[in-house]
Amino acid sequence: MPFTSLSELKTKLDSGETTAVDLAKLYLGRIDTYNETLNAFVDIDAKHVLEQAEASDAYRTKHGPRPLEGLPIAIKDIFCTQDGPTQCCSNILRGYHAPYDAHVITRLKAAGAVLVGKTNMDEFAMGSSTETSAFGICRNPWDTDRIPGGSSGGSAAAVAAGLAPAALGTDTGGSIRQPASICGITGLKPTYGRVSRRGIIAFASSLDQAGPMTRTVKDSAMITAAISGHDSMDSTSVTDAPSVDWLGACDKTDMKGIKIGKPKEYFIDGMDADVRASIEAALAKCEELGAEIIDISLPHTEAAVAAYYVIAPSEASANLSRYDGVRFGHRCKDPEDLLDMYTRSRDEGFGSEVKRRILTGTFALSSGYYDAYYIKAQRVRTLIRQDFINAFEKVDLIATPTSPITAFKLGEKTDDPLTMYLADIFTIAVNLAGLPGLSQPCGFVDGLPVGLQWIAPAWREDLILGAASAYEGATDWLRVPAGFGGEA
Repeated sequence: MPFTSLSELKTKLDSGETTAVDLAKLYLGRIDTYNETLNAFVDIDAKHVLEQAEASDAYRTKHGPRPLEGLPIAIKDIFCTQDGPTQCCSNILRGYHAPYDAHVITRLKAAGAVLVGKTNMDEFAMGSSTETSAFGICRNPWDTDRIPGGSSGGSAAAVAAGLAPAALGTDTGGSIRQPASICGITGLKPTYGRVSRRGIIAFASSLDQAGPMTRTVKDSAMITAAISGHDSMDSTSVTDAPSVDWLGACDKTDMKGIKIGKPKEYFIDGMDADVRASIEAALAKCEELGAEIIDISLPHTEAAVAAYYVIAPSEASANLSRYDGVRFGHRCKDPEDLLDMYTRSRDEGFGSEVKRRILTGTFALSSGYYDAYYIKAQRVRTLIRQDFINAFEKVDLIATPTSPITAFKLGEKTDDPLTMYLADIFTIAVNLAGLPGLSQPCGFVDGLPVGLQWIAPAWREDLILGAASAYEGATDWLRVPAGFGGEA
């Protein structure tokens, strides 16, 4: 039952085989048993979870089910919620309670979902391993000596270990797809503008996007259907986004007539040979299902990491300037004057990785360097976007590895930020171009999951869901880690 998909749980709820209260107790029990090992959740209010479940069962009896009625969903600690703290896993926001719900939280509640606590993450979503969290590291259920990916590592670990059937994450440079790949689950980053960013604590505003982390492709479609749509209070929320038949897109069982691009820049020296073999085998399976694999080039991919680590820190330095110890968040004790309060509050509140990115971004935006770094990075971003536009004139979808390696050891890369940044080398370009992307399991190397990434033109999540569903139905890579219910 704990590893049952969201869609199957919905069937059980709608048939009366189980209740929202039963499911809430099931997952709360597993969190109580396993969270001490994984540290996937940083805040749980069991009483409030059961109250939501009881209210959901009562609503079902009186009015019938809503789309996500009674289904438990975990929430990354970056979404503002009125119920409980919203701390972005940072000391500067420790104990902070938001005065309103994020737009996606409002939509999940309206769809009948039961929100199950806040999940661990890299501080302010800055990281690829969930090791920069001020609330302690999170561990990978497949090997608890290894990282779960980041920054949405808590959400990924929770779903992979059966502590929740689904979770919400955010993706600024791969923070949904990379941990989904590392933990062997499915993660979808929608097109930028498809889902409102209102109420998501901002990291890099032109890149941040919310999305689901689930066991199956159809489950991701169910959640995206519930959280997407125009929000008049988010200026980047698109008013006329093309509609998608989210669940209908998941009915495909083959790939006949689909042209899949295989970019040479994503199969590089230094990539794990066994990961590469898993991706090649996945593409061969796609051919068996009727797809045509076409070699393509995305020539500016090499510059994506450099451009991202100018643009994202620049936006972060502006967004995080609000944390000054005045209006909310941590304030140092007994400041000598205003400047002392600003500097000590920020020094005590922010972790080292957040400080590094604030300083990098402030430098890039400073007088004399703005044109040399920020403007140049934005020009590279345009070139990367044009690469994708050119490629999609030849192919329907692009398939790549999600990550060049499997989960690495805890602490292995913490002293080398550049090496850590390269963990996102295959996901960053999608954010720079504002495109949808999905990672799904496609194999194992030494007992650790490997992820296949799908990329589509803007607003064509339906193409991704169709191909990913066909691949999922023809393979059996969705498994359960030993120690959490799977076979050793």
